[in-house]
Amino acid sequence: MDQYQYLMLMAACLLLTLPLELVIGARVWRRPRRLLGAVAVVVAIFGVWDVVGIVRGHWTYSERYTTGVLLPFEMPLEELVFFVVIPICGLLTYEAVGTLWGRLLAWRRPASSSEEAR
Repeated sequence: MDQYQYLMLMAACLLLTLPLELVIGARVWRRPRRLLGAVAVVVAIFGVWDVVGIVRGHWTYSERYTTGVLLPFEMPLEELVFFVVIPICGLLTYEAVGTLWGRLLAWRRPASSSEEAR
């Protein structure tokens, strides 16, 4: 079961941030092109960085906590999943905070002068 802990953690991250989309209306999943663009940049940059680190022997991954599924250049599947999941969770959080902040500002906005005259 240890070999699936990392993937379960990534699934938990997605499940914990999903209410930000459904309840608060973060609108991340509803804009798939923007999401894909944001995630693709992260996967490309950090994927290359990770592969360079693996090839040069700068770091390794525990066989105990990974499934053993290796992508090209011996990158573990879990590493790619990390590069996809964490940016999505970050975007969900960022958009949810922006949505709530906008609602707070709208709620605190003083009435216009034409409404005060009535």
